[in-house]
Amino acid sequence: MSKANAKAEDCKVTSTEPLDGSEAKWTKLVKINYTDPLGRNRVWESAERTTRPEDALIDGVGVLAILKIPGNPQMLLQKQFRPPIGKVCIEIPAGLLDAGETAEECAVRELKEETGYVGKAVKVGGEGLKGSGGEAVGVMFNDPGFTNTNLQLVHVDVDPELEENREGNLRPELEDGEFIETFKVPLKDIWDEFRRLEAAGYAIDARVGTIAEGLRLASVWGVTA
Repeated sequence: MSKANAKAEDCKVTSTEPLDGSEAKWTKLVKINYTDPLGRNRVWESAERTTRPEDALIDGVGVLAILKIPGNPQMLLQKQFRPPIGKVCIEIPAGLLDAGETAEECAVRELKEETGYVGKAVKVGGEGLKGSGGEAVGVMFNDPGFTNTNLQLVHVDVDPELEENREGNLRPELEDGEFIETFKVPLKDIWDEFRRLEAAGYAIDARVGTIAEGLRLASVWGVTA
């Protein structure tokens, strides 16, 4: 089977075993000593990425990529097998920061590499963080009770009328071990589509689930930005 025809659903976990720290390429375990409000010494176990560039504020980015279709804006999503949960996960495009990159540069690069789409980071309010061009929102922590891993969410507009963004012209640049399927969903249908996908056995990434919940709450309560 060629990589072009490979499906994320065809992946499967064949075994699990303890990992010696000397074998780890991407992460490490750390012991954190701290004091609580009563002055007692306590210990916390945590995992950290080993890939964050020196002096960088973040590990990577999430890409909220919207196809600008008049009257029917659509979000770009992905299906990707995640071995830690043994399931295909519904995610937004994302990736790790390279040395010297801003969050916005990383987002545009990762979007092109993973989906083939060419986009432009757009401002959504605020000034961004130091080292950011202002288009990325504040730092988000994925699971702060377990890890210090973090990211910035970058809003990226995708013009479907650009020649390179037409269906037959998309050219993802996936790495050897990446098997990513890209699809798009109208924003108005996100909540119902996620319910359907979860019922079909897919895992929903917390970031896209939160986006869907936010859109639903805004609709229910009539909230506008």
